[in-house]
Amino acid sequence: MSATPAAVGFTVKSGWASAVVLSGTAADPELIAASRLELSDPADAAARQPYHDGFATMRKEGPVLTRLLASVKTFGRREVRNWIRTHQKNGYVLRGSGIVVGSLIDPKTIGNEHIRIHAMEGQLFRGVIDGACEGEDLPRLIVRQRDLFQQARTTLRLPEARIKSRLSALGQGSDGPWRAEQKMAALAAWLVLAGAVK
Repeated sequence: MSATPAAVGFTVKSGWASAVVLSGTAADPELIAASRLELSDPADAAARQPYHDGFATMRKEGPVLTRLLASVKTFGRREVRNWIRTHQKNGYVLRGSGIVVGSLIDPKTIGNEHIRIHAMEGQLFRGVIDGACEGEDLPRLIVRQRDLFQQARTTLRLPEARIKSRLSALGQGSDGPWRAEQKMAALAAWLVLAGAVK
């Protein structure tokens, strides 16, 4: 089987991510796969929000938090790595990964505890994906959700309406849902195909 250039994109959520593979070119991307990847063990409900100890309360340092964080890192990286390798085995040469995140702010700078907890979890799950991609030698583009379309307009040299129309059309080849999370992951992969990472 000949190798086909492709890129992966992820939209990071708490405990899971939307993952998309696109192949083709920046001018003509093609949807290969779209999936929901669990980044925490579904059998361990606390692992989805490991820094939460009840509503708006930070879990204290200690063996429970240590176990939950270790579980997330082990489980999540394995899921992402296996997903990447599946597509590599199917003949795709991945040029890189695009990772869409809610925020890049340092959680330590956030005064409100509840918002800080969410930021810490966002950082954790982003790190799980980033670490798995790094382990597979994939260059990474990390972009905030609110900056995604601005970067896309610049990189793709297309108006936003054309980008959104193409993203909607890509979803016609998806067997599952094709909502905002999947479209953002696809756009991140599209940026990688367009050379946004080297």
